Amino acid sequence: MKNDEPLYTIAVASRLTGMHPQTLRKYERAGLLTPARPSGNQRLYSASDVERLKRIQYLVEQKGVNVAGLELALAMTDRLDEIDLNSTRAEMQHAIDDASDMSREPGPADQRIEAA
Repeated sequence: MKNDEPLYTIAVASRLTGMHPQTLRKYERAGLLTPARPSGNQRLYSASDVERLKRIQYLVEQKGVNVAGLELALAMTDRLDEIDLNSTRAEMQHAIDDASDMSREPGPADQRIEAA
């Protein structure tokens, strides 16, 4: 079984993570994950989605990270996860630099502040 195969309904994903289904929908609307929708409007979550939700849950509950922080943290970890074990040192350094640069880029909230 592949880790990205959509298997779990929102009710099952909710139970596996201990999150309310509405919270899962909120994170989807925020663009933090994209469950599959193979038949109509039913969301199906993969094992990878459930692991991502658990990572989100940890960041929110244990570290107090808000949705904007989640976007940044997940973008950084996604970029670092792209590194292949066979990558060259230069490729690895480039991915690390990209992730580091993400933390310095102004986000939508920063742009609103600058415009004020």
